Amino acid sequence: MTTVIENNSQKSDRLEVGTPLLEVKDLHVEFHTRDGIAKAVNGVNYSVAAGETLAVLGESGSGKSVTAQTIMGILDMPPGKVTQGEILYRGRDMLKMGNEERRKIRGRKIAMIFQDALSSLNPVLSVGYQLGEMFRVHQGASKAEAKAKAVELMDRVRIPAAKQRVNDYPHQFSGGMRQRIMIAMALSLEPDLIIADEPTTALDVTVQAQVMDLLAELQAEYNMGLILITHDLGVVADVADKIAVMYAGRIVETAPVHDLYANPAHPYTKGLLRSIPRLDQKGQELYAIKGLPPNLLKVPAGCAFNPRCDVATDLCRTETPALHHVTDEDGTELTGRRSACHLWKETLHG
Repeated sequence: MTTVIENNSQKSDRLEVGTPLLEVKDLHVEFHTRDGIAKAVNGVNYSVAAGETLAVLGESGSGKSVTAQTIMGILDMPPGKVTQGEILYRGRDMLKMGNEERRKIRGRKIAMIFQDALSSLNPVLSVGYQLGEMFRVHQGASKAEAKAKAVELMDRVRIPAAKQRVNDYPHQFSGGMRQRIMIAMALSLEPDLIIADEPTTALDVTVQAQVMDLLAELQAEYNMGLILITHDLGVVADVADKIAVMYAGRIVETAPVHDLYANPAHPYTKGLLRSIPRLDQKGQELYAIKGLPPNLLKVPAGCAFNPRCDVATDLCRTETPALHHVTDEDGTELTGRRSACHLWKETLHG
């Protein structure tokens, strides 16, 4: 039987499901380079509650990971710089906290799973030592206690023969097992929120499903909030509660997961959905959104997606659309639905 690591002070502080946990408000992040200023995050707003999963989707360079690194307080500054906005954890703005106070939240209250487990783990230290470090640093555990807890964590994320493998090194594990170790590390102090940045990158489809199922199970058990960052809509269909789609540093659509899959309101989201391989389209050419994401040093005027959009008008090329509330055909606002598109009515109802 698996032993669950107890942390009573943390458990007594656990929020009820649905209680607001993290809110990102009008966040702007820039990178100052020799070629100019790249606006990597440009007015991002999203939130996640206890027990809720938010999936943040978009192509590489859309600002997903930069937003996550800013939340965690691990963004290199310089060259990065937060120019505007708030990041509220339990109602307190982390951007206004001192380094020591922020450090107490990082890992203990908000943890992160990075996309490349092999490069994130130290190759010359055993996985048991690296897992145990969380308990030695944050809880003052002895080496023996930390090692015992590392074994418990490895058992919890279903790594076979954990007691025998606790002294193994990262290169001795498969990609899927290394990702489980990263999940165990993030889970070690039972945080309120886990940010998973492309947690299934380079894993085969079967292992992807196992990792996602494990994350969902652990989230439900510990009542955590989860922010899942990915470019693959197929990964999040069964685990997310709501989705925020990012493009060129902005959120262009938000919706409950099933509503977005059934009826997207932004042409970019529609293109992402059409790009998912389907069993009923065997032998057909796979759809791809034309063109490339914009250079963040030279974002197009108007809607940043307009050069790649099949339905763009002159308005789209001159005026940047706000994130509008989306309504049904009778004009009633649809819960949780917004779209940054001048033509969202045609996209949604056309």
